[in-house]
Amino acid sequence: MDTQTSHPAPKNFQLVHQLTRRIRIISPILKNDQERGYIFEILLKKRPEIKRVRSVYALGSVVIQFDPTRLPKKNLLIMLDAVLGNIARKQAEQHEQQKKVFEGPVQEVDLAVEGMTCASCALLIEMVLKRDHRIKQASVNFGTSTLTVHGQLVKDDVSAKVATLGYQTYAMDTLSQRKKLIEKEQQRIVVAKRRFIWSAVLSFPVVVVGMSMPTSRWLHWMQFALTTPVVFWSGWTFFTKAWRLAKQRTANMDSLIALGVGSAYGYSLPALFRRSGHIYFEAGAAIITFVLLGRFLEERAKGKAGEAIRKLVDLQPQTATLIRDGQEIVIAVDDCAIDDVLLVRPGEKIPTDGIVIHGVSTVDEAMVTGESLPVVKDVGHQVIGGCVNGNGALRIRVTAVGMDTVLAGIVHMVDQAQATKLPIQKQVDKISAVFVPSVMVLSGLTMAGWLLVGAPFGFAFGNAITVLLIACPCALGLATPAAIMVGAGQAAREGIYIRNGESLETAAKLNVVVFDKTGTITEGKPKVTDLLKLSRLSEEKIIRLAASAEHSSEHFLGKAIVTYAKERSIELQECTHFYSETGRGIEASVDGKMLLLGNKAWLLEKGVEVEGLLAAAGDFSGQGKTPVFMAVNGKAAAVFGIADKPRPQAVQAIQHLKKLGVHTLMVTGDTEKTANYIAAIVGIETVIANAKPEQKLAIIHQFQNEGKKVGMIGDGINDAPALAAANVGFAIGTGTDIAIESADMTLVHGDITKVTEAIQLSTDTIRIIKQNLFWAFGYNVVAIPVAAMGNLNPMIASAAMALSSVSVIVNSLRLNKK
Repeated sequence: MDTQTSHPAPKNFQLVHQLTRRIRIISPILKNDQERGYIFEILLKKRPEIKRVRSVYALGSVVIQFDPTRLPKKNLLIMLDAVLGNIARKQAEQHEQQKKVFEGPVQEVDLAVEGMTCASCALLIEMVLKRDHRIKQASVNFGTSTLTVHGQLVKDDVSAKVATLGYQTYAMDTLSQRKKLIEKEQQRIVVAKRRFIWSAVLSFPVVVVGMSMPTSRWLHWMQFALTTPVVFWSGWTFFTKAWRLAKQRTANMDSLIALGVGSAYGYSLPALFRRSGHIYFEAGAAIITFVLLGRFLEERAKGKAGEAIRKLVDLQPQTATLIRDGQEIVIAVDDCAIDDVLLVRPGEKIPTDGIVIHGVSTVDEAMVTGESLPVVKDVGHQVIGGCVNGNGALRIRVTAVGMDTVLAGIVHMVDQAQATKLPIQKQVDKISAVFVPSVMVLSGLTMAGWLLVGAPFGFAFGNAITVLLIACPCALGLATPAAIMVGAGQAAREGIYIRNGESLETAAKLNVVVFDKTGTITEGKPKVTDLLKLSRLSEEKIIRLAASAEHSSEHFLGKAIVTYAKERSIELQECTHFYSETGRGIEASVDGKMLLLGNKAWLLEKGVEVEGLLAAAGDFSGQGKTPVFMAVNGKAAAVFGIADKPRPQAVQAIQHLKKLGVHTLMVTGDTEKTANYIAAIVGIETVIANAKPEQKLAIIHQFQNEGKKVGMIGDGINDAPALAAANVGFAIGTGTDIAIESADMTLVHGDITKVTEAIQLSTDTIRIIKQNLFWAFGYNVVAIPVAAMGNLNPMIASAAMALSSVSVIVNSLRLNKK
């Protein structure tokens, strides 16, 4: 052991052990902080002088092997101190910066918004919310009529701010509340239809008379009588919203309509009483009618786009049967509380998540988990709210309610995906923000220009109104969210739940997809098929020790060993010590014996000679089985052969990706022989075996540094860093919670062919968005100059404006037919 050379003592770690080429440090900065630990390892591994880094996050301990000829120990210690100091300082700065703005905890507020009539309404609400320094982030989606706010404000505060703009908000914390909102949506469609019909009935004679250019004064008075209720009843909301916005010194599409209709109606009144001059009653009535038609068609199309959410919400029943003091009481599902005991009769939907405490039945979980066959549920089994009970009666104890249930989580995931703003939408928002004021200025310039060249006032005035009405920020604002809403809904129907809406844009650009093996390409249902032992211990004793140690493990292979013991009715023993290193193996203490189970590298690292097991392990690997080595008290004891067959759809999935021009590779912690065997079956040429989690992460970064867009498909805890780092992470729905939380998309049914469907859906969605934006921009670029030149009348302008928004939604709905 070296003597430490004299230099300033490090501030951010303690040097606890040192050799010529290896040191071990302990840092409080890294203790119990896996994220910092990963960052620290990644920064060190970028240095070629650092040969190996191994961390124990629970202790904040790091072992570093280095080349002292290229990096003297003194320099290494100075570098480590600086790196740790920067990591600590960076996080402290972020924390302080956040504290300055948000003195309290940041919370998420989700609300439904009623009264938005166009995409510019959503943009306005979002802009007003973002001006509040207590709000960190705000997103308002016109397509789903929802808003999400991250900040210090509570629901009531957010609702009050939105109310000042003339919009009403509703809670959407439970599925029952969501169901009521869906009912309100249906009512809005009915009201929109009724307003349009009444407006059309009254406007039709006004337009017919106006087009005949009447000179009879009583016909002018008839137009006035029929137009007035159209403007001040059917169109009253345009004026009220425009007035509220004017008081806020803002404007939106309602402002343009109110200005155009008000001008047409207001200009006509003096002409009516003077009995001279042109009147524009037919223009005012027609504008209101065409806009109301557009709004009705828009509401109905939005309803179709939100079909996926409605189907999910409808899975939950509205009532539950509560067992209290031996009595059966029917209560609203929202009144269920944790630990309540509920009765679920045959054929009923399970009200909420719970655990079976009495009875045996089968439960159809197809709508939630994708399992095609009903699953047997006995005492101690978990059940999911919204699934249909079979022939037996069950009593369940409630384990989750409200937004904490599995079904509510899925709905929230789809919500978040539909509400996400893509980078392309953020650019459109910037244009939309200045669109309405610009149109008002252009309208004024149009009128002034015609008056300057000597045109009659009525002609100049008509052209100015036409410019106001032909402009359509709604089509621009709807172009992206309408496509995203339909695309995310279509993905949900296909069993692809999108957590991050931006991934819907990125998936189309993927050119590399990295697969994990166990539980991803394979079914994740491994079985122990072989056991070779060297120890004098009996086979039963070997199995008991191994299964007792693996009982605390979440790994598929560990679970296979536990199942193997249970199938042989071998009772497990208490495990008094357990330590797991992801992607390597476990260390445990059972019955006074120290056990090691894992791959060959894990046992070699612990100083265990495994020569006697290598031949059998090689045979297992050659047959596509994974060898799991076992040592007892530091000596090689046995090797298990564990088989896990490929998923039936794996070959098809790889073939589809290749047809799309996507490079595929398998990166696994398994042995090279086993990995190559499985890869050959499914058609993957590139295989990287014996990979640790940090190596998977490094491979993702390597491709990204080469300019590639990388997708990662995995299911385990060891895949979580790579899933989070990939451009798009796909998690297998049957995998671990950490993997699912780290991914951008979840393949609920575990069908990896859905990856190609996700890529294709992404491609289709981006194409639809580009089409929408092309037509929306093209419409405005062409229509506004034509209107300013006097080649359109206000009625045609209002009809074109209304239909442009509808066309964007109808085009987006084509995704449902893909």
